[in-house]
This record gives sequence, C-alpha cells and structure tokens, in this order.
Amino acid sequence: MHVLLTGAAGFIGFHLARRLLSRGDSVTGVDNLNAYYDVTLKEARLAQLAATPGFAFVRADIADRAAMQAIFAGGKFDCVVNLAAQAGVRHSLLHPHDYIDANVTGFLNILEGARHGGAHLVFASSSSVYGGNTRLPFRETDSVDHPVSLYAATKRANELMAHSYSHLFGVRATGLRFFTVYGPWGRPDMALFLFTRGILAGEAIPVFNEGHMVRDFTYIDDIVEGVARVIDQPAASDPSWNSEAPSPATSRAPWRIFNIGNNQRVELMSYIRAIESVLGRKATLDLLPMQAGDVQATQADTSLLAAAVGFKPATPVEEGVRRFVDWYCDYYKVSR
Repeated sequence: MHVLLTGAAGFIGFHLARRLLSRGDSVTGVDNLNAYYDVTLKEARLAQLAATPGFAFVRADIADRAAMQAIFAGGKFDCVVNLAAQAGVRHSLLHPHDYIDANVTGFLNILEGARHGGAHLVFASSSSVYGGNTRLPFRETDSVDHPVSLYAATKRANELMAHSYSHLFGVRATGLRFFTVYGPWGRPDMALFLFTRGILAGEAIPVFNEGHMVRDFTYIDDIVEGVARVIDQPAASDPSWNSEAPSPATSRAPWRIFNIGNNQRVELMSYIRAIESVLGRKATLDLLPMQAGDVQATQADTSLLAAAVGFKPATPVEEGVRRFVDWYCDYYKVSR
C-alpha cells in the first residue's frame, strides 16, 4: 500500500509511519516542521524515518493549496492519513487563526486530494469534540454540538466536512477521536512530558483544576495499532442507517467515526503518582485553576472500534509511563 501521511514528523505520525513501513507499506510523509514545539525533536523523528526503506519526505504545509495539489499529482496513493493539525487547546485561545489555516483550510486541501485521487481517507479527530458532555464514557452516538474550544470546533468541522465529501463524491472517510495520547517521542507540551521534565529538574509542575481532572490516557502503540487496522478497512455505507433516526457515528455515505481510547478513567493525581514511582522522586505541585477550554473528565467507549476492526487498546498507564520515562532519560541523557 502507498500511504500519504501528513504530520509525519509529529508524535503520532512518526510512530504510525514506522508501523506502516515495518509491514512493507511505502509512506510519503508531509510536514511543515512548524515551531509550535521543539523542531529538533521533529527532525530527530524524521532522521529515523529517513533511514528506513520505503519512506519519502516532502516539506510542505497542508494549508498551501498549490503544494498539496502538486503532491497529489505526483503520486498515486491508496490511502491518505491526515494527522497534520494545529494542536493544543490553550494555544487556540491566543492564536485562533492558526487553527483555521491548518485544521480547516488544510483539511479542505486533503479532501480535494482524496476526492480527485480516489484514495480512502483516515483522519485525526479528537476527544475534545465531546465538549460540554459530562456523561461518561463518551460514545460516538453522543451529541457533539457543544465544543468548548476553537480547537475542538475545528476537529468537529473536519468530521462534518469529510461527511459532505463522502456524500457528494463517494470519498471513503474514517475519523478517529483520539483520547490523550502519550508515550516515547511524545509532544513537549503534553502533561507526561512536562511533568517528567519538571520533576527531574526539581521544579514545580503545573496541575490544573487543582488536580481534580480525569483522563483516558492512551498509549501510542495502541493508537497506532487502531489506526493501522482502520487503514486496512476503508469506510463503507451503513445499510441499516435510518434517516428518520440518524446515527451520528455512521451514514448512508461511506463515512465512519470511531473513538480510540483506553476505556479507563485515570485521575490526574494517580497519573502523577505513576510518574513519581518510575522516577523515584516526589513532585512539587503548583495547583492551578481550571483552564479555559479544558474539560474535567474524559473516557472512551471503544466498543464500536472493537466490533469493526477487532482491537481494543489495553496498555496499563504504569507500563506506558515507564516506557516514556526510559525513552526520555535516554534521549535527553539525564539520570533519575
């Protein structure tokens, strides 16, 4: 299979590229290497991918229409996986235009490429789309009409845009709502990275909502396995879909939405204790109020994913944290 993978230098993109290459697929990776976080980390990921046969890299911004048209014209792709996006809820409060450029305009360019190239599309959505919902676990059939951040709104827009292209042009599209992904080579702006770095440096770590947060932390290998299986099973029309009682998770068009999460509620303080245990150090906590755009709790119902592709994430948080800390200490040459 020839896969076009956007966001290839990113955390999930890097791991997915390695997974696809290891099974014999060829991957054309696209990334703009923006400075949202440490570019040298992105370059280090790319260096590993570049050493693997079957990988080609194009530096481009998905919001650049001409560049994306040239990429699609230059190769026949069986599947397009769109992981490129402007991430981060808090960043969206200060830089909203970044989210429209990358997550809306950029995604439109991806849809156009998939439409004209005949490729099926797998794209990253987010647990953030559940917004104001408080009933756990979150199910794909729940309402997602009350986003509490612009980031979440753009991810919901992706789902709707993809559906319109599936309905109008037959683009086979599957959206994946990721739940708090963590693991080696992770993003420096995410909690595990920030907490590990802060504890090792003897600095106070920022703990929002005074620690009264719950997250469905999902290990990167589980995310990648779920994505790979979805790649192998393009979306199809749901023959049982009823327009008088429409399911939000499927459609008469070849379009699907799945949660990918660990299906576990983990309190933030328990997560911190797991990091402390692996590091053998105690954290100093800077207890802060809830941040605008955040939600207090998430948990994924993954029964639809399990039924569709036969896979359910299951890596325990303690094991995933240990693997991250091992990687962090090795990569940054620090001792515990």
